[in-house]
Amino acid sequence: MSRSARDIIDLYQRHAAAWVRNRGDRLTEGVWLDRFLAVAPKGRRVLDLGCGSGSPIARHLIDHGCAVTGIDGSAELIAVCEAAFPAHTWRVGDMRLIDLDQRFDGVLAWDSLFHLDHDDQRRMFDVFSRHCAPRAALMFTSGPAHGETIGAFEDEPLYHASLAPAEYRSLLAEHGFKVVRFKPEDPDCGERSVWLARRL
Repeated sequence: MSRSARDIIDLYQRHAAAWVRNRGDRLTEGVWLDRFLAVAPKGRRVLDLGCGSGSPIARHLIDHGCAVTGIDGSAELIAVCEAAFPAHTWRVGDMRLIDLDQRFDGVLAWDSLFHLDHDDQRRMFDVFSRHCAPRAALMFTSGPAHGETIGAFEDEPLYHASLAPAEYRSLLAEHGFKVVRFKPEDPDCGERSVWLARRL
């Protein structure tokens, strides 16, 4: 499990073209992104952690007036973002290690937080807190229960992990967030478990 977790960035770097091809432009997350924007202050400065190629999620945010800063560990995927959305900010980096000295109106970790092991996920709440402005929106996806699992991407192991919902609630409260909505295994969003919170 731990080796698969460590290899996540390298896996997406080596198979960036396949990820772009498989992800496509189909937006199943639109309802949740609109909820996120409804919670976020009107400044609409959004930090997208694990932004991938920028499509379709960052594209949706940009189309709705957001100034997006995207972080991804894959230089290949960041290059796709830069080519598609040159007016926005894109950086190669490990979401666990960033400290941008900026606060955002919204922070998003969609289909990225759950690639980290349990301890790294716990530490990410400090990262969220440092980068959220007062009343900022925070949204991330998780699993429905505590555990680890190995999927597959391009015939290689793909690590996923989740904390228990009670622990996510505790971490959010500890770091000054209030849960706005939690939907485990949302059937309208690819069975993702989605958390939407607001910074107090």
